[in-house]
Amino acid sequence: MLTASEWAKKYPVVSRPWMILGKGPTFRKYKPELASRFNVLALNHVAREVKCDVALMMDLEVFEHCGNQIVDNAKFVFVPWRPHVNFRPGAETIEDFIPRYPGLRQLLDEDRLVVFNAQTNREFPHLASEPVTPIKFFSAEAALNILVASSARNIRTLGLDGGNAYDGNFNDLNNVTLLANGRTNFDAQFRMFNQTLRSYPDLLFGPLNVQTPARIFIGSDPTQVLGAKMFEYSVRRFASMSVTFEIIDNTGLPVPSSPQKRARTGFSFCRFKIPELCNYRGRAIYVDADMQVFADIKDLWTREFDDSWLLYSELKGGTGRSPQYSVMLLDCAKLDWNAKRLIADLDEGKYDYASLMTEFAMMPKEKKRPLLEFEWNSLEHYEEGKTKLIHYTDMPTQPWVSHNNKNGEIWYADVRRALAEGFITRAEIDEHVAMGNVHPQLPEWVGLEPYPDSKRLAQTWVPPYKQFAVKPAARA
Repeated sequence: MLTASEWAKKYPVVSRPWMILGKGPTFRKYKPELASRFNVLALNHVAREVKCDVALMMDLEVFEHCGNQIVDNAKFVFVPWRPHVNFRPGAETIEDFIPRYPGLRQLLDEDRLVVFNAQTNREFPHLASEPVTPIKFFSAEAALNILVASSARNIRTLGLDGGNAYDGNFNDLNNVTLLANGRTNFDAQFRMFNQTLRSYPDLLFGPLNVQTPARIFIGSDPTQVLGAKMFEYSVRRFASMSVTFEIIDNTGLPVPSSPQKRARTGFSFCRFKIPELCNYRGRAIYVDADMQVFADIKDLWTREFDDSWLLYSELKGGTGRSPQYSVMLLDCAKLDWNAKRLIADLDEGKYDYASLMTEFAMMPKEKKRPLLEFEWNSLEHYEEGKTKLIHYTDMPTQPWVSHNNKNGEIWYADVRRALAEGFITRAEIDEHVAMGNVHPQLPEWVGLEPYPDSKRLAQTWVPPYKQFAVKPAARA
């Protein structure tokens, strides 16, 4: 029989994108004509419903339920070398089961049976010379990892939705297989998708019904580049779909004649460029550079607009802060912004600075809605397990500027992780120290050897935010 590695050498895996189909609610969005665009990998009982290039099943019970349909519908059938029985790997190999299942014998005889080593099997020897396929919670993890190991780099999904429900086509299995492995929901698979994405940075992966990759614009200036890179790192730590990042600033935009109408930072006005940068199509996320993420960005990316054009975060009561358009989900097809025109309108007196920047007065009120929870733009506040994005919005205490931020250690911990993984380097940090972008003692704060003469440099160091032509408010 074929192993997964042997199959990958014989089958044109990279000739087309792949679709992984699961039993979740979005399975209903699958149409047979998609098979003309994608190679289809059907998980478990899904292979009884659709014609597919590959059917993958972890549990032999699947073959008992619908083996004949799988044999008819699938070109190849993937099973672990030691299949699961009663939702657990056992000692018996697929060779032990072939005499008991005529369908398996047929697949073997037709060279359509493919085996792989599943990571879930920790008690018995693996098939020699075949790598172990990572899988911890659900079969979709094995499917994704087999495909990427076979050099597939464009993979979309339907029916891998998280939650705890199947699509109606599989109601007969609700009391048979639904979360029969003891998990309370399917969400854990997203953590494993994240691990695969981090191991294969060139992988394009995400739900077919969602714009992929998620496109994130980071408002920054040269002094905030390290913060922007650390924001990217924090997103990638949790993302279960592909993401792209673009740093944008005020370059190319006019400067208002009145100092009081000028940008408070080197990136204040850049957010208005985004719809045009997206050719007035699709979604986009805008964030400031001084942020850190602790949740899957897909949660933000997939929000419903509910007839709005722009979603921003609600304010937590009692903060005394201005409304925040520093985390936004944009429907670029609905936003006709022209950044140069908006700034000209500001300069001509159509808006004052506050109404443009903290009210977005150029938009109809009903089209901008605070439907994002405070946790997605948590201003100088962190609560473990709840905060999804912290915004270090108070410039004098940003963790790269001051060692006195009450949440600074959270950011420093991410820097240490990024250094350990090679996402950033000591040389990069030193470069930003040399340019004056970060405090001279930042290396020490994150556990590195001190920057040369750092204590003396700290005595005369001027934080970048104090160098703006228009002094920004220290507290937003």
